[in-house]
Amino acid sequence: MLTIASEVEVLARFGRALADPIRCRVLIALRQAPAHPAELAERLGVSRTRLSNHLACLRDCGLVVAVPVGRRTRYELADERLGHALDHLRASVVAVAGERTCAEDEEKGCCR
Repeated sequence: MLTIASEVEVLARFGRALADPIRCRVLIALRQAPAHPAELAERLGVSRTRLSNHLACLRDCGLVVAVPVGRRTRYELADERLGHALDHLRASVVAVAGERTCAEDEEKGCCR
């Protein structure tokens, strides 16, 4: 069973991973299907080096895993429940999104 401190750390790691738009796009792409880095880089329009850094972050956060496939490596979500969590988060944000943006709220202490 997770302690409160470890539960907070898990959520903080998830938050750090979601803090970057490219990492969000990677997670959404992997939600659709596992992929090799070259395919992901092309699909997302980023360099392989940049993608590699983001994949390393997502691995360190425990959100994706690298699966050896012959001489190549395929990436996928670490747990299928992450895909469901992403779906729920996206639905929740759409439900509360309005005219205000997070950047506007930052002045009031939100999103720091």
